[in-house]
Parts: sequence; structure tokens; C-alpha cells
Amino acid sequence: MLNALAYITGLISLIIVIPAQIPLLGWANWVALPLIVIGVILGALSSKDGGRNFCLVVLLIAGVRLMLGGGII
Repeated sequence: MLNALAYITGLISLIIVIPAQIPLLGWANWVALPLIVIGVILGALSSKDGGRNFCLVVLLIAGVRLMLGGGII
């Protein structure tokens, strides 16, 4: 059950992160980061690690975008 919740949290975060790749919408990554962390925690508590890995990939995408944009835009 926790793995499914991690997938759902990661999917909601991915829906936020995809439009945040557009210039001047990078602030949306800051909105998605707490959701991604919650998904990683739920995935870590699960017996399977698919949801955790999915959230980590979304975290990588958001993190790279924040580094490229200087963390603000």
C-alpha cells in the first residue's frame, strides 16, 4: 500500500515538475520538492522500492532544473 502511495505522490509531483521546465516557472519545483520527499519516505517504508525509485527520478529532474536556473527561476 505504501508503494502505491509513493507512486501516486510521485505522479502528482511529476505533473507539477513537467511544466516547471519552462523558463520563469522554475518556482514550481519548490512546490513539488516537499511532495517528492514525502514520496521518497513512503517508498522507503514500503517493502518494494519501485515507488521510491520513481520519486528519486522525479527529484533528480527537479534538482537539475533548479541548479540550471540558479535555484530561483
